[in-house]
Amino acid sequence: MEKVQETAEKIRTMEVRGAGRIAKAAAEAIRDYAAGLEVASMEEFATSIQEVSSFLISTRPTAVSLPNAVKLASRYSSGNVEEARQEIITNANLFIKRADRALEKIGKIGSRRIQDGDVIMTHCNSHAALSIITTAFDTGKDISVIATESRPRRQGLLTIRHLNDFSIPTTLIVDSAVRYYMKGVDKVIVGADAIAANGALVNKIGTSQLALAAHEARKSFMVAAETFKFSPSTIVGNPIEIEERAADEVVAPSVLADLPHVQVRNPAFDFTPAEYIDMIVTDIGIIPPAMAYTVIKEHLGWEFEEI
Repeated sequence: MEKVQETAEKIRTMEVRGAGRIAKAAAEAIRDYAAGLEVASMEEFATSIQEVSSFLISTRPTAVSLPNAVKLASRYSSGNVEEARQEIITNANLFIKRADRALEKIGKIGSRRIQDGDVIMTHCNSHAALSIITTAFDTGKDISVIATESRPRRQGLLTIRHLNDFSIPTTLIVDSAVRYYMKGVDKVIVGADAIAANGALVNKIGTSQLALAAHEARKSFMVAAETFKFSPSTIVGNPIEIEERAADEVVAPSVLADLPHVQVRNPAFDFTPAEYIDMIVTDIGIIPPAMAYTVIKEHLGWEFEEI
């Protein structure tokens, strides 16, 4: 349980960040917990796995990849402890392997939509979006990137370091300069923390302003997302909870101490309507937002009673 708590804390504090990396960390935690779990009965095994699963899921409420990863990794059908344990280990390892392959597939599929000479704008620090960009560059396409700073956690600094390591020409801008620079952009590529059944996107706060600016400027807006980032619970109308983080990410507590009439709001994510999204690049191909429901039903396979 100690390793599970350590993983949960790293996810909660964003030491482990990004929906894909969160999903893999959760699958690894479930796998390792199941492997070392010593119980006297199948009932005790099932209860322990359920408790650990719920604990992990509670750490980041908006990252749909987290409950999806936990459910896919922790599934078992056997009524025998040892057989159930091996099922979980196998399922978790399979999920981790597929997650790694998904990024490669997204990169190859999405890079085909990148043209020589394109200027690409990206937001936050999405490994899926970066996979498209770096794959396009590696195939010889002459591209450049405009990356947002992505406050308040400034994940854009991770993005520009990653792009710099690939020798991709990159410009860092403040978030509020998105509309100013959009006229010089050919495509916008962002990642996803969750995609609803109606095709709406939940992603790092500020994503919706990129989408709106791209729509106004008639620029292509692409989302890069593994299939495990689609949200099954939205099929039956359950909303995706938007996580609000601590005020001290935005301003030092010492500053607020002198401002008794001021409060700070710090939502970590926002919603982008499906009508502003031109395509979603997934590990199973490029789809329109309207196909999100199909992805959930056919590739995640949740039954309604499980949601």
